Amino acid sequence: MNDVIDLTMLQVGLAYIFVLIVLAIVRFRGIGREKEIVLSSLRMTLQLVLVGYVLVYVFDNPSPYVTGLIIVVMEAFAIHTVFRKFRDRLTTPLRKVVAFSMCFGTLTCIVYFLLVVVRVTPWYEPRYFVPIAGMIIGNSMTGISLGVKSLLEGMTIRKHLVEEALILGATPKAATRGIINGAFDSAIMPTINSMVGMGIVFLPGMMTGQILSGTVPTTAIAYQIAIMLGILGAVALTIITMLQLGCRTFFNKEDQLL
Repeated sequence: MNDVIDLTMLQVGLAYIFVLIVLAIVRFRGIGREKEIVLSSLRMTLQLVLVGYVLVYVFDNPSPYVTGLIIVVMEAFAIHTVFRKFRDRLTTPLRKVVAFSMCFGTLTCIVYFLLVVVRVTPWYEPRYFVPIAGMIIGNSMTGISLGVKSLLEGMTIRKHLVEEALILGATPKAATRGIINGAFDSAIMPTINSMVGMGIVFLPGMMTGQILSGTVPTTAIAYQIAIMLGILGAVALTIITMLQLGCRTFFNKEDQLL
């Protein structure tokens, strides 16, 4: 494989022409998103630069404590993002369910993927642990956000149907089966769609990055297949855990709808 082409600051700066093009479009169309586009571009640049320097230090000084701390920060940020997205719509019990589901679903899949599938040695090797955990947690965060949205909408719009089912003698689990199944389907569909188009419509970011860095394409493909299956498992486990436990927060101990 050829050596990697290092990008100079000038070359990176030339890529910002695309931001200028987007700004010109929204300005011409009167959409009024100039401020958000500029701030998001600057924030993305600053965050990635800082992360780059942090990762250089972490990779050069591998430590189980540092790797563990990074995972904790990732989980906390993902949970906070979900909380902030729904603000006052989440009750305290549902917040606890979301936090537990995120940690349970993602950590279970991360540990299995790294120790059983990839077989990283030592287990805290940050060069593998950090990027793979980031992809699994990031995709699970998106999935659980969609799941929470569908669950809240379902329990609001179809509340009368749930009440009628309870009056007829159905259990909360039976009365909310349709809502949970619909919410799971809505939340998992983006992950399934991305798998369907992968390799034909687009090349995923991880695979593209590996190929650009000089990795043999067949090796990059093997990693991409494995990580996509890991993401699918983590997203599904996170969503179904949240839906099953979260649905109970809408009922009291006597199985009455709150």
